[in-house]
Amino acid sequence: MKIGLFGGTFDPIHFGHILPVKQARTQLGLDLVIYLPTAIPPHKPGGQVALPHARWTMVELALLSDPGLVADPFELTPEKEAFTVDSVEHFRSAFPADDLYLLIGCDSFAELHTWRRWEELVAMVRLAVLVRPDWRPGALEAQLTPEVAALMGTDRVCFVTNRPVAVSATELRRLLATGAQPPEGWLPDLVLQYIQKYNLYR
Repeated sequence: MKIGLFGGTFDPIHFGHILPVKQARTQLGLDLVIYLPTAIPPHKPGGQVALPHARWTMVELALLSDPGLVADPFELTPEKEAFTVDSVEHFRSAFPADDLYLLIGCDSFAELHTWRRWEELVAMVRLAVLVRPDWRPGALEAQLTPEVAALMGTDRVCFVTNRPVAVSATELRRLLATGAQPPEGWLPDLVLQYIQKYNLYR
């Protein structure tokens, strides 16, 4: 099997977290993509608003209709930070014979050298970097350290073209905090209903 891993705070999950992943699944031929809602993201200390269990529920609701996209609670441990390398080790052990892909954005790829044990991470999983249709390898390469740039063109990194989805989680939270209705196509209906029922951002 070919399995994708996709982590994030998902505060809240929106179509910018879903449509590019579906495109990546098609382009890479992934059998499954596992979403990993993070309780305490090490790169965003104190940044999330909704409680971990609420963000988990929103992810489950958002993915409910697609059997190829599932959620896993591995990173949902409130008492400790979640580091990607630990998650990859876990799933590498759980699926020893399968091909693993870690789906990340260009911004995360540019910061890869700051990640804990990133060299070990790349040895365990292929990086699937989500890029815009008009991306230029040279422009991205200029942002990378020499060690990370050296990965480009190897079998450890592949680039997945995805149509940009103009949704901002920050703007979503701002709108939801005022009771305003988000623009059409920003949030799955079940997620919006859940947010409004429990006043998550108010």
